[in-house]
Amino acid sequence: MFHRLAATARRCSGALLVSVLASTALPALAQTPSRNLAPGFTHLERSDKIVLMPVDVELFSLSAGGVPEPKADWTADALGHMKTALSNKTAALGVAFDAVDDATADEFAEQSALQAAVARSIALHHGVGGGWALPTKQGKLDWSLGDTMKPIAQRTGARYGLFVWVRDSYASAERKAAMVALALLGIGIAGGTQVGYASLVDFETGRVLWFNRLLRADGDLRDATAAAETINVLMTGFPAVR
Repeated sequence: MFHRLAATARRCSGALLVSVLASTALPALAQTPSRNLAPGFTHLERSDKIVLMPVDVELFSLSAGGVPEPKADWTADALGHMKTALSNKTAALGVAFDAVDDATADEFAEQSALQAAVARSIALHHGVGGGWALPTKQGKLDWSLGDTMKPIAQRTGARYGLFVWVRDSYASAERKAAMVALALLGIGIAGGTQVGYASLVDFETGRVLWFNRLLRADGDLRDATAAAETINVLMTGFPAVR
């Protein structure tokens, strides 16, 4: 019994967003395509150019008391695996993707931070919905960053940008022991959570054209094969190319 309980208690995240989303107990898979696309947007053209913005990923170890501790070595491994997986995935989509270099990414750090904030809002108010839904949106993917993204278009020559954000955590040995001990007393504490999003933004209009989120208790970004599976889930429902 100990081994079975320990196997289910390997990871957890203490981030506020994760706690809010996890409380909804919604499935990890993508929303239906109609909810993933902005009103009036249906597909990409083969001639379109998309900039792949730097993957934003961070991994944590969860202490016995539930405090998330950043793990730089895990994060570095995950970043490498995800970049490779994302490169392989986008190469098969039939449209041109160009990854921005570090200098360009630093130049547009403010825009990336704004996009991340908007994406978190979408994940909560559109992805979770229910009591968190904004009545003015009428259930539609209707978010915009205004003119803030135009400088990226001018700098890169791309019309669109793809953003990927993921946070993942893993229970320490002490956390696992605490979870097992409490489980024997009939007390359950949270297991692991992997949460993230992928979004396609129109640099000219600022509109978020496509959005997909991930929320689940499995996956391991420290492993190349598992990281590739995470990218596949995040890219589910990506707009068709014609």
